[in-house]
Amino acid sequence: MPAQPPRAAPTGRVQARTRAPALAPWWAVRLLGETLLRLPDCTPYLGVLRVLAGWVVERARERGVPQDFGPWFWTALALPAEERADLLRRLVVADGTGGDDRFLAAAGEFLVSDARTAQPLLCAWFADDRRLPALPAATVATAAQALLYTHREGHADTLVDALVADGHERADELLSTLAEEDPGAVCRGVARWSVDPRPARRVAAVAYGLRAAPHAASGADRELLRVAAATLLSRAADAALHGGALALLVRDPVSRGRYVEQAAARFAATQDPQLTAAALGVALATHPGPVLDAFRRGLAAPGSQADDVLRVLAEETAPAVAARATAFAGELLRARPDTAGHVAAYAERRLARGGADAEVGALVRAAFRTGPPAVRAALAPLVAAPGDAPGAALRGDLLEELLREETHPDVLEALLVALVVRHDVRPGAAPGERDGHAARLRSAVLRVGTVLARGPEGGRRLDRRLAELARTVPGFAAYALAWYDEDPGVWRALVGSGGLRTIEDVAASGARTAPAGTPDAERVPSAWHS
Repeated sequence: MPAQPPRAAPTGRVQARTRAPALAPWWAVRLLGETLLRLPDCTPYLGVLRVLAGWVVERARERGVPQDFGPWFWTALALPAEERADLLRRLVVADGTGGDDRFLAAAGEFLVSDARTAQPLLCAWFADDRRLPALPAATVATAAQALLYTHREGHADTLVDALVADGHERADELLSTLAEEDPGAVCRGVARWSVDPRPARRVAAVAYGLRAAPHAASGADRELLRVAAATLLSRAADAALHGGALALLVRDPVSRGRYVEQAAARFAATQDPQLTAAALGVALATHPGPVLDAFRRGLAAPGSQADDVLRVLAEETAPAVAARATAFAGELLRARPDTAGHVAAYAERRLARGGADAEVGALVRAAFRTGPPAVRAALAPLVAAPGDAPGAALRGDLLEELLREETHPDVLEALLVALVVRHDVRPGAAPGERDGHAARLRSAVLRVGTVLARGPEGGRRLDRRLAELARTVPGFAAYALAWYDEDPGVWRALVGSGGLRTIEDVAASGARTAPAGTPDAERVPSAWHS
């Protein structure tokens, strides 16, 4: 029997089969979406929802968020708050890829609707550093910070508790911001945490109390901190926190008189990171005796750090206290010559603040007369500042006194370096100002160089140092060469052939290279740091 030709399918059946694959995704989306929305509890299907959230994010990159699974869908599901927050966290990276709805806005609405529940759940986003396409400079973590900060109104107390419980570094960042901008909430938190049986909360009470204290403007807030600090100080089990508690009590004028002696004794006896020189220094104006005595005892040991103490003393503006502070710096310098660099920085700060010429002048003169070369070299930059520096008259007098007596090559070399580094001879300065600086610099360099060249090996040291300054200080090579050309007979005695060749090469090229052995980040010659 001959084979029969295949029968053609009816046209309608072919069209139905063609439409079926196209309709399949449509039916799948609606079947899945409507089924999930009708469930009284979607918790058993969390695995499906997480896969679906991942699919939404992937699809959004090219085609935008599908309308059927936009933010409205996820907020309508019957889910516990914890699971809802986690799904929204997964989905916020789909924002900005198409459509007007925003998952981040849905998270904000979730936060507003139940802040006490949502705040800790949003804190869990702090570990998510995925970028947000809608906000290129932001991440999921920083978006969570912004949401919590923006929607804290009426819920600041629960927010600070949630942040301190979370413990993430981003929680710490937000708490620090709140300590400055909403100190009342942090102060109330400190009061709660100071009586919390959990040691970690009491540690937080001290840490954030110290951050909030400078911004606590109201009497009520200061009282909260005062009571919390006193409570912590009364607990023997919290001995490690007593330094921070004393710092809070000394800061407050109401409690300062009662606790300053105890704080001073602790500062002198221990290296407490919470009871710093700055923390104790707030009592300088009212209780200078105990504070200065504590500083004196704390710095008696060789190697103890003087910079923080001297920085605090330099900020004191009351004339009587400032005079005592400068006398203290002089005593410290005599007892510990190793602090000369810190004392020089102290004197610089005092002059910059104005009104301290007499005390600073006495300190520097005494050091120039009786101090060892290392001390005089450390203080030399103080008198090498340009003519428009604060305290210029005093600096000029001290420079004259130093040049009349000084012969030690280390001191002269340090002075020479400081003169060049601190005088602006760069081409960018105004012509009149630049010429004035250059003339003063020429005179000072000539005087110092002449004295330095007289000593043993002085000529060699001067030649090497001038060459190094030409390489490292912008503009100096050109000026040095011009001085040489103007009066070669005078400068030939100071600049050897090797130094002159370096100066000519640098001036011709305009180049500047770091001297041998100088780290790349160091922008001044090594003698500046001697």
